Amino acid sequence: MYALRDMELAPWIQKATALIEHHRKVGGNQFRHCLATMTILMDYHLIDSVLLKTAIVHDLLEDSTKVSAQELLNLDSDGPAVLELVLELSRDKKTQSKIEYLEKLLSKGSSKAKIVKLADRISNLTDLHLFVFSKEDAEGYIRQTEQYILPMVSSLFNEEIPEDQKKMVIEMGKELHDLIIIRRMYVQEFVNYESIRIKIRNKLKSISLRLW
Repeated sequence: MYALRDMELAPWIQKATALIEHHRKVGGNQFRHCLATMTILMDYHLIDSVLLKTAIVHDLLEDSTKVSAQELLNLDSDGPAVLELVLELSRDKKTQSKIEYLEKLLSKGSSKAKIVKLADRISNLTDLHLFVFSKEDAEGYIRQTEQYILPMVSSLFNEEIPEDQKKMVIEMGKELHDLIIIRRMYVQEFVNYESIRIKIRNKLKSISLRLW
């Protein structure tokens, strides 16, 4: 953790604040999600300046037009490496389906991109709250994680990354595995899942929460 002392993360966090206006169904916004992705990497002792800076802005170019690729490129000496990873992690929603994007990342993605994606998915699965998403969407997201994200753990184990990172990647895989089991149990255990979800959604709308 001592390596954090020498990292200039503040400029990247400032750029990521452009995502504050992008709200999430689960509450909060994309800015908080990006910071959560970064802290998950820290939690697993993946203290690498390019990884952490990429995590902070990994959704920025995909979800906001307020910050340009050139701004990220010129932000500091890590700019070129961070921008390359952010572009690798970004999906063109007009031309590329989510499955096509994940298939490409799994088969051709760089090791750093996969590591950030693991942290990103841990954050998203943690936010896969009961009744926020439809049962079909929740089940689909869980299956997607099993088919495309979890296999990134084994693929990373066969790549040339430091041994200490491999150990942390294995631990991230264990957390993903546990999250899949828990979220699937939630979906399967509640027989009246959809009717309860709609009832909760309508109740939230009636008190004017900006979640829907």
